Amino acid sequence: MSPTFLVSRTDAIGDVVLTLPVCGVLKQLFPGCRVVLIGRSYTAAVAAACPWVDEFLELDTRVEIGKLAAAPLLAQLRNYAAAAIIHVFPNKLLARLGKEARIPVRIGTRNRLFHWLTCNRLVALSRRHSPLHEAQLNLQLLAPLGYAATPPLAEVADFARLVPAMPLADRWRALLAARQPGQLNIILHPRSRGSAREWGLSNYGELARQLHAAGHRVFVSGTADEGAELAAVNWLRDYKTYLAADLTGEFALPDFIAFIAAADGLVAGSTGPLHLAAALGRHALGLYPPIRPMHPGRWGPLGPHAEYLVFDRPDCQDCRAQPAQCTCIKAIAAAAVAARVVAWQPLPSAQQAQQP
Repeated sequence: MSPTFLVSRTDAIGDVVLTLPVCGVLKQLFPGCRVVLIGRSYTAAVAAACPWVDEFLELDTRVEIGKLAAAPLLAQLRNYAAAAIIHVFPNKLLARLGKEARIPVRIGTRNRLFHWLTCNRLVALSRRHSPLHEAQLNLQLLAPLGYAATPPLAEVADFARLVPAMPLADRWRALLAARQPGQLNIILHPRSRGSAREWGLSNYGELARQLHAAGHRVFVSGTADEGAELAAVNWLRDYKTYLAADLTGEFALPDFIAFIAAADGLVAGSTGPLHLAAALGRHALGLYPPIRPMHPGRWGPLGPHAEYLVFDRPDCQDCRAQPAQCTCIKAIAAAAVAARVVAWQPLPSAQQAQQP
């Protein structure tokens, strides 16, 4: 009987995307195995789009309010009869339940005290000061299962793969198809919901202007709240001339994944949408500060057309003290970003380019 592996990553979208190589390598190590990804409900669409994930188990935040509420989750963990659980993101509740479910191999890091009490395979893993990429660090948790390699990023990126789980709605397909020969459909995602240093709305506005002047089509994306924020500061009004469409608040995540997959590329900070675009095989240009550990060496996008820009400056203590005023990332010139984007070539659809 093929084994089942549980992979726990109960945080944000970008973090989950960079955990997908763990699922892919498990499939390679144990052909025919079943991989269950455990995560927050809003990341379910990422699991659905990953060819290495067989099932998604939602960790509802309500489960964490007490032992009684956790009982159904414990029953689910027992029903999987899993060979191992890999705690890629440390979660005290899941670590305890994994032990109570008597999962034979429970993998965690040495630097979490509760892992010493709940896991029986401990990996010495220090993320903060490591020179490795987040996806490479995640793979080190597979050492107790016999995977001792630290593969190069090009190899890791091949496992960070997504294919849209649903077709793009006709309305959005028609919008993208309206481009003229030589035009690119480019998504700008200016906000990060606090997950990354932001380049600044004025920079994104200037980039939209330059891309529009170069003959390309620009779309702005974000949540409904982010769209309201852009409207409140008149950004949408001031740059409306340069936008093919305002997409803020228009998509649930499965639809947004399908839209990104049908566009040519996306520009953003170190956010979930950037990592989605990279894993979908789109052009993905990330804008980063040089500050460790948030620099691109640790959090850069992974994909065949992924790239990044970072201001060439030593680690800046001033930016650490005032993150919202980070001058390092804001110093990246809009002209430099536009030059990268206009050099892109149109791509085939993600469904055609990334069939597993």
